[in-house]
Amino acid sequence: MSTMQQPNANLQPLLRARGVKRRFRLGERTLEVLHGVDLELRPGERVALMGSSGAGKSTLIQILGLLDAPDEGEVYYGEVSAWKQPVDARARLRNRSIGFVFQFFHLIPELDAVENVLLPAMISGDPDVKSRRKELRERAVQMLRDFGLGERLDHRPAQLSGGEKQRVAIARALLLDPQLVIADEPTGNLDSTTGAKVLDLLLDEQKKRNLTLLLVTHDERVAARCSRIVHMRDGRVVT
Repeated sequence: MSTMQQPNANLQPLLRARGVKRRFRLGERTLEVLHGVDLELRPGERVALMGSSGAGKSTLIQILGLLDAPDEGEVYYGEVSAWKQPVDARARLRNRSIGFVFQFFHLIPELDAVENVLLPAMISGDPDVKSRRKELRERAVQMLRDFGLGERLDHRPAQLSGGEKQRVAIARALLLDPQLVIADEPTGNLDSTTGAKVLDLLLDEQKKRNLTLLLVTHDERVAARCSRIVHMRDGRVVT
């Protein structure tokens, strides 16, 4: 069972969001989803992000994960202003530094478990990553074995249970040793017993690797296992 961590508050932030705003056009209307969000994540910190549906959580993590650009504001990784980087540099930063775990797994149906774990390396344009394909494949296989999937290496997603799919997704998120993992309701599509086991795995790996984890959840029991809880309401961080 994982225990709650208290990161060193004196460490410099891994990520800083400053004044992040995001709006969408709906016909003739403009819907402002984020209203100048500020947020810091420190190395090794385990943070729960909570809020009701429509609070802006999904939009915020898309921006923090460098998948969607803010209309105003900035996201810094260390001292790097991420959204001011060229597209290829930002893609390398995302590929190397950020792992994603989603509620609905987002595995590729045509790929087996090992190939799905290898996906970040397969799509990387980084020559350093491409040159490590053999090493990374061996790592992917070992991670899946460590996660209890040694008999499922050549299975495709349709042949896996929900818990097995999420373990594959966690291995994929960790393959390139990211500094940050963003997990969006990682147990939300699982029954309570399976979800508890998957959460234990994710938190154990976070602790072992000293990762920064941003965990989106509606479950207060899950949030209680984090070192800090951030609440969102109406597109703003309120705590």
